[in-house]
Amino acid sequence: MQIGIVNPTALDRAETRLPRWMGAIAGLGILVFLLLGRGRMAGAFALGAGISILGYRWLAQAVKAALDAGEQGVPRRVVLNLALRYPVAFGAVLVFYETHWLPFMGVLAGLFVPFAGALVESLVLLGKMIRTEHNGA
Repeated sequence: MQIGIVNPTALDRAETRLPRWMGAIAGLGILVFLLLGRGRMAGAFALGAGISILGYRWLAQAVKAALDAGEQGVPRRVVLNLALRYPVAFGAVLVFYETHWLPFMGVLAGLFVPFAGALVESLVLLGKMIRTEHNGA
């Protein structure tokens, strides 16, 4: 086993799966809140998850554009999205915190959806690594 060497195709597959994990986790969280009769909490969780997934997408686009930019530079739209990432997230959270339209804790919980998606993907990759080591030994 070689540590520190990343297979580009495996990395591409993991990068493709990560938004799917985030969507599945967001959907599951919303469903659980709805089944518990907590409609406002489901809406708050959906809002937080949407903000965080949008922020993840903007960040991923910016990183890809920066890596692919070469001499022409990074497109202004990508730079603008990256610059707006935190102010949009902070502003949305602040609006719901101050107005109490939706439960703040639900919005906050939804903001952790990308972390949960990355955790699930890490566990999937770890399982594949363990299976490969076990079968190769």
